[in-house]
Amino acid sequence: MDLVTSELGLFFWIFFIVFVIVFPLFALISVLSNRFPNNEKLIWVLVILFAPLFGAIAYFIIGKSRRITK
Repeated sequence: MDLVTSELGLFFWIFFIVFVIVFPLFALISVLSNRFPNNEKLIWVLVILFAPLFGAIAYFIIGKSRRITK
């Protein structure tokens, strides 16, 4: 019995693409659509652009609590 099949490989690549491309894109849209104190918006955008996976995870853990509510 093979543990790695073509369906499993396809599932892995779809998951990888969603996690590495769509997740940072979603974080970037969230940053750009909210207000932050001082220059934090610029900092979050740069972090997400230069370290997409780490930046998106860091934004959702740390950055969402730093937003300014209207």
